[in-house]
Amino acid sequence: MEASSLAAAPTAAVPFFATGKRARDLARERGLSEAELLAGHDGPEVVRLRPEMAAIVEAMPALGEVMSLTRNEAAVHEIVGTFGEISLSGHMGLVVNPPLDLRLLLKHWHHAFAVALPDEKGPRRSLQIFDAEGEAVIKIHLRPASDVAAFDALRQRFADPVPQPLSIVAYPVEEVTGTADAEAFRREFAAMRDVHEFFPMLRRHGLDRRGSLDVMGDQHVRRLGKGAATALLTAASEQALPIMCFVGSRGCIQIFTGHVKNIKAMGPWINVLDPGFDLHLREDLVAEAFEVRKPSKDGDLTTVELYDAGRKLVAQFYGERRRDHPEEAAWRQLTAGLAGG
Repeated sequence: MEASSLAAAPTAAVPFFATGKRARDLARERGLSEAELLAGHDGPEVVRLRPEMAAIVEAMPALGEVMSLTRNEAAVHEIVGTFGEISLSGHMGLVVNPPLDLRLLLKHWHHAFAVALPDEKGPRRSLQIFDAEGEAVIKIHLRPASDVAAFDALRQRFADPVPQPLSIVAYPVEEVTGTADAEAFRREFAAMRDVHEFFPMLRRHGLDRRGSLDVMGDQHVRRLGKGAATALLTAASEQALPIMCFVGSRGCIQIFTGHVKNIKAMGPWINVLDPGFDLHLREDLVAEAFEVRKPSKDGDLTTVELYDAGRKLVAQFYGERRRDHPEEAAWRQLTAGLAGG
């Protein structure tokens, strides 16, 4: 990685939160990362935290009910729940306390802030975590039922008394060599017994997730047409079919499991607006969609995978299923009914 230590940006005459713009959008206008925008604020509204990330995660259950937000460029995934059942091992972590279900990649958790922005209804409090490039990994927003005293205690406990200038590091461009033997990959893939074998398999063959679709073969991959996400969500709602929806940042994968009901299109966005779960997906930024069938000991598991123009995964959908059971026939029928591309 090539690093550069950047001094905090000069404080604007108007605080960033008083501009009426989202911090993410304002940061881009100013040529900053969102983490730099927060670090450059001079005021009690933003407190830089020491990057003791595992300890911060373990302190989160005390907050009570929160809204956890994980996003990438094309999808925003919001779940209301409570942190608990936390399992941390090195740079990896799990939070499985339904409805909250997170996979944490702590090696990408570099910068942390406690934020309390003024609002006519009272301060809007959140914990915000950013990766080495200053892009948001996860944001934990307090709700009316949250424990404000626990938030204040967490902020005081982890506050960095003398924060150094924010160091922004550009991630290297990942080079994928491609597989030297497509037939060998297909044979190994076809023999897979557990979907968790998939990523080690990709590394062995020099493939990324999107590149693997090019060599799997028609037996396992079908290209879908535009609007696949809207069609999938609408059908799942109409059929009352429970699904799983995965959205990830560089440092967190957030998973929703359950029924989706209120599906609304707003401009380029297709939205799920349900109590306890919101999904906002920009279908104009979805360049490719695929129906993918991965072998397992319980039979093929069908996913719908969405990719952006840079071949990065935007979102992934499964049918809800019981552990060690085949997937539901209704889910296979739903995905089979999606229009091809």
